[in-house]
Amino acid sequence: MIGIIDYGMGNLFSVSKALERLDIPYVIGDRPSKLENCHGYILPGVGAFPDAMKALHEHQFIDFIRRKVDEGVPLYGICLGMQLLFEESEEGGTTAGLGLFPGKIRRFTGRDQQGVPYKVPHMGWNRLKIHQPEQPILFEVEEEFVYFVHSYVVQTEDSSLLYATADYHMDVPAIVGRGPLVASQFHPEKSGRAGMQLLENFCKQMSKEHA
Repeated sequence: MIGIIDYGMGNLFSVSKALERLDIPYVIGDRPSKLENCHGYILPGVGAFPDAMKALHEHQFIDFIRRKVDEGVPLYGICLGMQLLFEESEEGGTTAGLGLFPGKIRRFTGRDQQGVPYKVPHMGWNRLKIHQPEQPILFEVEEEFVYFVHSYVVQTEDSSLLYATADYHMDVPAIVGRGPLVASQFHPEKSGRAGMQLLENFCKQMSKEHA
């Protein structure tokens, strides 16, 4: 059973429909007590980083998420849900994140290295560049196009986290992970075959962790 963490800032409908297409049982919960015994978790997210951290706190999910990750329970962060896993964000001033990955969230500068302006937000389909194809989460995931919508981007010096990147005037961390904790900047539930394969792989990993 997958628990979808509902803190009021996630696209629960598209995520739940994707799991239904994969025939994966799930439960949506807005408090830890409703999700305590799940075998894995999805942390979706849309909106602003400071609002999301405040909502996680109000729904009592911050310590819950950290505890579950410490216990080795698989967790998948999506879009803003991925960014929340890092140390801090500059969006709306500096806001501390969950601190499960090293790195910070910065706004796209809007200009490339030659000073040529580019569009922010990064919105649309971009091709994945896979760096760690041996990772189980990337089984049968090719260097395909996936769907991004974001104005802020992860900056980390820990290259071991980078399972895949995408090129948008810079190398954008697209899939990051460490052990059972994995996340994607793009929306897998809206990213066609590649996205559905990622979700399926996560569910299979979850099953192995709790076999």
